[in-house]
Amino acid sequence: MIEVVDDAGRAVRLACTAQRVVSLVPSLTETLFALGCARAVVGVTRYCTEPADAVKHVERVGGTKNPDCERIRRLQPDLVVVNAEENRREDFEALQHAGLRVFVSFSQRVSDVVELIRKLGMLTGTVAAAESLADEIVAALRCSAVRSTSARPRVFCPIWKNPWMSFNRETYADDMLRLAGGDNVCRGRTDRYCTVELGDIATSDPEVILLPDEPYVFAPRDLGSLAPLSATSAHRHNRVHFIDGKALSWYGPRTARALHYLDEIVRGNGGEPS
Repeated sequence: MIEVVDDAGRAVRLACTAQRVVSLVPSLTETLFALGCARAVVGVTRYCTEPADAVKHVERVGGTKNPDCERIRRLQPDLVVVNAEENRREDFEALQHAGLRVFVSFSQRVSDVVELIRKLGMLTGTVAAAESLADEIVAALRCSAVRSTSARPRVFCPIWKNPWMSFNRETYADDMLRLAGGDNVCRGRTDRYCTVELGDIATSDPEVILLPDEPYVFAPRDLGSLAPLSATSAHRHNRVHFIDGKALSWYGPRTARALHYLDEIVRGNGGEPS
């Protein structure tokens, strides 16, 4: 018998390691493949795009917000992996009602990912690979801690446009920015994913502006819309960067290198300027 406690505080029990897994979380689909579970993954969402060459052969079971629960049931998975934020509660309940074992993830801090990966390793019989991947993240966290005493530039990172939206301190993305040396100007907002006015953002004078390519795909055509921020330090010092959105929000095998990537940009040592 295998038993782990998921991020919703639920005991998830399997008679043996999962041989058939459905993942409704893009970053965890990538994680499962990184752990060596290619043969076990039998269903994924249409947003599960990595690893591209491998995942294209796996059956699609709908989107993250509208999965085909009946199709999932017919796949007869030993385990379904969901996320408390990316997936809907009603789908989670439908899968449970169908008698399926469901593991709920909800990583709000980079350090949370370490234990998440270890639990997935236990459930899928890939403990050694999971420990190796967890160790990479632990090492990256140690490096971030060593650098944490240096100056922390103020960072504005929108994730949507029309309306403009960003995120507060209760999110994985904020923790990534913090560990990379940045001070998220929206971290004190009440809502985890908050609507913002660029005029208000301008008053905080961000020193770095990061424009990710997901969930909204920011591109050079959007720079004109940032006119209210034209007098900020970020614009004056050419510190407006287009970045890989997955580095900010996908956790698992890319977490360690994403910390280094974001650190280079936030501290002014790399990145693609606008």
